[in-house]
Amino acid sequence: MEITGLTGQKRYDRISHYLPDSEHGGNVYRISEETGIPVGKLLDFSASINPLGISGRVKEVINGELDNLVNYPDPDTKALKHKIAQYHGIDAESVICGNGSTELIYLLPRVLRPKKVLVTAPTFSEYERACGLSQESRVMSYESGKDKKFRINADDFISVMQGRRNSELKTPYSSLKSDMAFLCNPNNPTGGLLSREDVLRIADAARDAGCVLVVDEAFIDFCPDHSVIKDVQDNPFLIVLRSMTKFFALTGLRIGYGVFHKDIIGKIKRLKEPWSVNNLAQRAAVTALEDRAYINETFRIMKKEKEYMEKNFQAIGMEYFPSAANFYLLRLESAGKVIVGLKKKGVLIRDCSNFKGLDHAYVRVAVKSHDDNVVLLNELQRLLAVT
Repeated sequence: MEITGLTGQKRYDRISHYLPDSEHGGNVYRISEETGIPVGKLLDFSASINPLGISGRVKEVINGELDNLVNYPDPDTKALKHKIAQYHGIDAESVICGNGSTELIYLLPRVLRPKKVLVTAPTFSEYERACGLSQESRVMSYESGKDKKFRINADDFISVMQGRRNSELKTPYSSLKSDMAFLCNPNNPTGGLLSREDVLRIADAARDAGCVLVVDEAFIDFCPDHSVIKDVQDNPFLIVLRSMTKFFALTGLRIGYGVFHKDIIGKIKRLKEPWSVNNLAQRAAVTALEDRAYINETFRIMKKEKEYMEKNFQAIGMEYFPSAANFYLLRLESAGKVIVGLKKKGVLIRDCSNFKGLDHAYVRVAVKSHDDNVVLLNELQRLLAVT
């Protein structure tokens, strides 16, 4: 375990060099310009999206909703909140919908104004960027190393979050307890999963320490038994964020939501921008949550294709990290050459060198359709044989 820190910031334009590179996977438009390959011909393994694509039922609803684009969207997203509540068995009044869960990630530090924020590393960079915009926040990273397969140890995380001094802590803020902490579960980009029991243990410790624990469950739909979304009602210091990008493939519509305790949700609503969730996103999300056939088929495809990919990773002799999500973190000594070689073939993977705690040897690949996965694995085998 390694702990590293950031100092407080006065202005974002003065400290932007401290923050992680904001580039993410899925920028097919830029790659198309660079390579001259049409967007539709690219195989994008850099963004971890359901290979089934948008469900047929959702497409029908979107087509039928086009005439309603002349109307403002429901600012309270009532129909969607009730569907989310029904889907999870929670109170609709605990739900806030957003323009993707990223809108809520940026909203939380602005509303709650934490002094010290704990994030894991490597993880989704937007937690740190969102907190870096605050003039008051100091961000500290709990880094889980390769020797532990980047697994988060719940006891270690609790110790750091509560500010208990430890000989391994290397920042002047190590003795200060956190006001806010972010957990991505399963974690992006490692795919590591904390059990529901471990997350609840961390949540209980956060409550005892007066620390707001934000659990980002963007990929939990692939392993729903480990969600803590129903436990928010019992813990005013627990917030759960969900995305409909990964599992339901509503990427371009930008739809996500958060679940909040009754003691805190009013503060969040007061500073949230109105009309951030458009009509198409609201109707599409309701329909997606109703499409049980699509959900069941996703589980079937994922199980089959993940078994296939892991078998072939092993056959190629490629180092990969076990994943509970729809992607894998790989370690390749020649990662840079492989990325370039794949790009020339129109195959995109995620360069993970801009994740804190990783270096140029790490890449992330999504699990896609069987035919696409065959292409990726064949190209990987070819490139590794010549590098």
